[in-house]
Amino acid sequence: MTEILMPRLSDTMEEGVVSSWQKRPGDEVRAGDVLCDIETDKAVMEYEAYEDGVLDRILVAEGETAAIGAPIAVIAPAGGVPAPDPAPAPARAPVPEPESEPESAPLAVRRPDGARPPSSPLARRLARDHGVDLAALTGSGPGGRIVRADIEAAIRAEASAVPAAPEPVRTRAQDDPDVEAVPLNRFRKVAARRLTESKRDAPHFYLNREVDAGALAAFRATLNEVLAPARVSVNDLVVKAVATALREHPEVNVSYTEDALLFHGRVHVGVAVAVPDGLVVPVVRDADRKSVSRIGAETRELAVRAREGRLGAQDMSGGTFSVSNLGMFGVGSFSAVINPPEAAILAVGAVRDEPVVRDGRVVPGKRMAVTLSVDHRACDGATAAKFLARLAELLENPLLIVA
Repeated sequence: MTEILMPRLSDTMEEGVVSSWQKRPGDEVRAGDVLCDIETDKAVMEYEAYEDGVLDRILVAEGETAAIGAPIAVIAPAGGVPAPDPAPAPARAPVPEPESEPESAPLAVRRPDGARPPSSPLARRLARDHGVDLAALTGSGPGGRIVRADIEAAIRAEASAVPAAPEPVRTRAQDDPDVEAVPLNRFRKVAARRLTESKRDAPHFYLNREVDAGALAAFRATLNEVLAPARVSVNDLVVKAVATALREHPEVNVSYTEDALLFHGRVHVGVAVAVPDGLVVPVVRDADRKSVSRIGAETRELAVRAREGRLGAQDMSGGTFSVSNLGMFGVGSFSAVINPPEAAILAVGAVRDEPVVRDGRVVPGKRMAVTLSVDHRACDGATAAKFLARLAELLENPLLIVA
């Protein structure tokens, strides 16, 4: 017998939820088959079997939570007789349906008669929200699995006859009829916990800097003319400048632990993206080694996948520094909360038209505010100030970014 343990699927994961089982007791299992979908604090991932056998027992039922390393199932050797499926363990915490749909590997899923058809977590959520009967659908995914496209096709087919689904009912707070209490989904709960821990455990300090953004704006315009129809944004240039400065100042590209200060040999920059359920931070890996145009293309792709709920845990783990830009919303300046276990995050404001003094004369110019939030346990003020000074120099002389 081999115990299947709850895996660690991200660097911040402490526990996981078994959102769905793709195999049932008695099903044959081959190495590479998807056993179940695991919901982490960042995404939903498929858990593949590492050896052949027969699924003997399920120890953690769908919707239940287990700590990392806890047994969730037992696989018996091929040819063995499976034990009867025990009563599911008590649920530790109810959770909402997962918000993302990972890509699937081809597999054949065998189901007992009368069992519900195989479906992805996002498909089940969409079906529930729009009143679609999964049993009436034929899945187009691997092994007949019902995926999001099948649900969307069913919704379109019924659109002419069935009115749009109403907004989910929100319960009102009992003590005030004018207040609605909207339950938090799992991702927002996890974000709230991690940000609270960040502010509580990491002693933040902040460095502010006004950057002359005239050359940056002109350089971006030139790049977009040359690269058309591809485009780069101010944020793409900021990410590249941050990555370049981190390569030159490795003492900022660090993480704090109770036993050691971890210096990262590679520069992975997280880019904060707003999604309907909160905020995610997908990571541009080796950003210091990539061109601005490639950073722009990757960032746009990650942002689209984030808003469609298609990011995997690997897309949001391993960051060594983060950038949060609210300039597109007209925000002039702000301070961001560090994304642990990183040691710093850069908050970027809007590029503003302002009068500036050049050669003793007041002329039209452009300014941009940047704020560096730093974990004082990992980096001191002078070190962070040198990094920020170099970053400002790169932003004010953008040719240095691509030199």
